[in-house]
This record gives sequence, C-alpha cells and structure tokens, in this order.
Amino acid sequence: MRSGNATEAELEFKQMTLAYPRLSTPYVNLGILYRKSGHLDQSEEALKGAVDRNGGSAVAWNELGATQRMRGEFPDAAASYEKAIAADSNYAPAYRNLGVVSDLYLGDPERALTALERYKELTGEDRPVTSWIAELRQRTGKPPLKPAGAPPAGGGTPPTAAGGADAGNAAPGVGTGGGAPANTPAGAAATPAAGHSAGQQRGAEQRCDAATKPAPQAGG
Repeated sequence: MRSGNATEAELEFKQMTLAYPRLSTPYVNLGILYRKSGHLDQSEEALKGAVDRNGGSAVAWNELGATQRMRGEFPDAAASYEKAIAADSNYAPAYRNLGVVSDLYLGDPERALTALERYKELTGEDRPVTSWIAELRQRTGKPPLKPAGAPPAGGGTPPTAAGGADAGNAAPGVGTGGGAPANTPAGAAATPAAGHSAGQQRGAEQRCDAATKPAPQAGG
C-alpha cells in the first residue's frame, strides 16, 4: 500500500471511530493497517479496542491474535484465536492460526492437531495442511488417516507422514501476516519449537495469521 493511500485510509478509519464510537469494524481496519505498516503497538491497541466493543467478533479476535503473534506474544495470540473460535465455531482462519502458533511456538502438537483437523474439515484444503496433519499424527502417536478409497488395513503400506510445513505451498484465498517487520520489539524474534527447522517456521508463517484486507464498514 502506498504511503499516501495508507495515510488517507488511516484518516478515514479514525474518522469512522469518532463517528461510530461503538462499532468495532473501524478499529479492526485500523489494526490491520497499522500491522501492515509495521506499527505493532498501535495495531494491538486498535484491535483491543475492537474486541472491547464487540467481544463476539471472531474477525477482531483473530486479527488481534495475528498482531500478538508478530509481537512474539505467543500465549496471548493462542488465547485470542481461542476466543475467535468461541465467538464463531466455524471461523476457519482462527483454527489454522491456532494450529500454527500451538505447534511452532508453544510446542503443543496435540492442540495443533485438533485445530488443523478442524480447519481441514471446514475448508477441505489439501496441501499443505494434509501433510502437516499427517506429521502431527505421527508425532503424537496417532495412526495415519486413511486417504479416500484406501484399501482395508493390511492391504497396503500406510502413507508416510510428510515433513511439517511445505514452504512452497501457501494457503489459497486468504492473505497472510508474513514475518515480523523490521521494527518488531527486541525479544520478539521467535525460536521454533523443537523438531522444526527455520525453513519450516518461515513457510508456516507465510500461511499464519489471516491478515485480511480491511473489513467491510457494515456491522459491529
């Protein structure tokens, strides 16, 4: 986004917050705008304002989690994704984001597996989520899922779990948060959980956090 356009958008969203102080949507839009420009403190403040005004907004909680993840606040990010899911149990991006932060940053493969399997159930996405689920099932000691049309047990070799995140395959359809910007506060740089390479972390971050375009101006 060009700086002139970003400034105009910021002014417009700020005017919306003044004109409609009880609406959460202008605060969500401001939060996304600030995050994309690398102003993570302002992004988190705006998004907390959004959830204060509408605690039932899955989008607002998910976007707050995206900013918290980029700030290195991983437990807080996971909690925000959980609240997005509580607000809307069919909001797929929050499941994906919860799965990513749980596995790569919090070392909780069980929660990651539950979240990513629900994400796949909701979206039908194949690669890379299917490979990641297979790898998580292997790590947590669960049997591999049978592919559609697979022969009965004993009729063939079960599929081998692929590696974690396939960095070459970004999730379609939803924008991504990307890596932390250059002005991320000191100490916010993340170390991948055990068992994950830096390449796997970067690939997953490309799919992490459904950083959406500014939300429509309708609704709360």
